[in-house]
Amino acid sequence: MKIALAGQGAFGTRHMEALQNIPGIEVVSLTGGRRESTEAFAKKWKIPHWTQDIGESIKQPGVEAVIITSPTQIHFKQAEACMRAGKHILVEIPMADTLADSERLVQIGKETGVIAMAGHVRRFNPSHQYVHKKIKAGELKIQQMDVQTYFFRRTNMNAAGQARSWTDHLLWHHACHTVDLFQYQTGGLPKIAHAIQGPMHPELKIAMDMGILLKVPSGAILNLSLSFNNKGPFGSFFRYICDNGTYKALYDDLVDGKDQKIDVSKVDVSMNGIELEDREFFAAIKEKRQPKSSVKDVLPCMDALHKLEQIMNKQK
Repeated sequence: MKIALAGQGAFGTRHMEALQNIPGIEVVSLTGGRRESTEAFAKKWKIPHWTQDIGESIKQPGVEAVIITSPTQIHFKQAEACMRAGKHILVEIPMADTLADSERLVQIGKETGVIAMAGHVRRFNPSHQYVHKKIKAGELKIQQMDVQTYFFRRTNMNAAGQARSWTDHLLWHHACHTVDLFQYQTGGLPKIAHAIQGPMHPELKIAMDMGILLKVPSGAILNLSLSFNNKGPFGSFFRYICDNGTYKALYDDLVDGKDQKIDVSKVDVSMNGIELEDREFFAAIKEKRQPKSSVKDVLPCMDALHKLEQIMNKQK
């Protein structure tokens, strides 16, 4: 299968690393932002064609699908262009930065019939899959998810320490991971109990700290703390407090409540959540079915983010 990649940043790199482990996939075109870094990325990964125009990229011979890892603010525009051209898409989280654009992508998917998947990698991390399988087997129920998403980003730098051409967002990117995972793991649509944000950054114009409380009909609650001000270990730290055990997850790794490591190597065919996400995308295309974390599946998460934003905007 010939595919194109949009985005030459940190997450573009993670997908290229994952694709090396998936046979039968050939990246034939790259769409990037800055000319110099796009050309360098294409040379590093031996991608034969590169451009700054996604329209040119999807016209390359044989391209069937596109993985979109570009800045959040252009996810919708690029995804729409690809879908209208009949290309299947995997658009990284979030699929858009508004509920309205998210709803439009779902509608475009219906109109075009292409596979449209959102990159909600937490559904694929072996650590979270382990918990999900136990829930499905009736072995445990979640009482509370306590999640900390912490970074130190007082300047506009990405995960690779490079200057960004766009601004990241605690709600529409980082909270999106956890709000969707909470819905996925509990199987319920949340009632928004409370949301609050801290002061706006004077230059970036975004809140640098945020707190979110959600509850689903089963009674399970989510307590989510997010910050771009944290000096210390960065990432998202998940604590599952269940009726039958406590689990702590960090990306693909899992320990119990006493920090005893849990072997999740047999949960799936890989220990790399990004690779598992990509494998699901290609499998859905080949099998002509909807993928886990289709844009339709994750739309309730985007609706919740929209409501959270409305609550916090009233606090200004």
